[in-house]
Amino acid sequence: METKNKFTEGADGKGEEGTGKEEKKGREGRRRRGRSVTNDEDDSVAKMKAAEEALEEKQKQKPSFELSGKLAAETNRFRGVTLLFNEPPEARKPDIKWRLYVFKAGEVLNEPLYIHRQSCYLFGRERRVADIPTDHPSCSKQHAVIQFRQVENEEPDGTVSKQIRPYIMDLGSTNKTFVNESPIEPQRYYELRERDTIKFAENMYYYMRTQSGN
Repeated sequence: METKNKFTEGADGKGEEGTGKEEKKGREGRRRRGRSVTNDEDDSVAKMKAAEEALEEKQKQKPSFELSGKLAAETNRFRGVTLLFNEPPEARKPDIKWRLYVFKAGEVLNEPLYIHRQSCYLFGRERRVADIPTDHPSCSKQHAVIQFRQVENEEPDGTVSKQIRPYIMDLGSTNKTFVNESPIEPQRYYELRERDTIKFAENMYYYMRTQSGN
């Protein structure tokens, strides 16, 4: 009489019971390895987040060398005076010899003022910074500025050329700046043309001319 074994040998000679145990061990090993990989990934993510947070905190504590409003104003000082304007990027020295004739009470005063040697001219009572002092008490310390700017100009044939033109800007003066007897708004450029008149103080006018003008 044949005795039945607890297990039957498989094709590879191993018993089914032994094979089952090995498969179980294999699954457990894979689960452990899977948990290990997941834990490693979690650790890596946590380390990356910690590094990012540390970098952000370091950037916050890093000193700022950007200019504050007060320091920015300090950089625009000349002879101890804070200027009320900055020249624009398009500022240029004129290529035409402009002149200003000064009139007071209808009379021409002295020689004309030549305003072609630099890109801007500041008018005002503050002699430490004014290019053209205006000593009348009705004028502000920094009253107005004539600024030469390179601008594009469309020709009659449709082509575009660049020209250097004079502009005037009132710097927020108390008694305003007048062009051809009309007050101009402060902090805004107005183009000047030949034979325009400029007024800063009572009974004192400046007359714009080019050297070629009569």
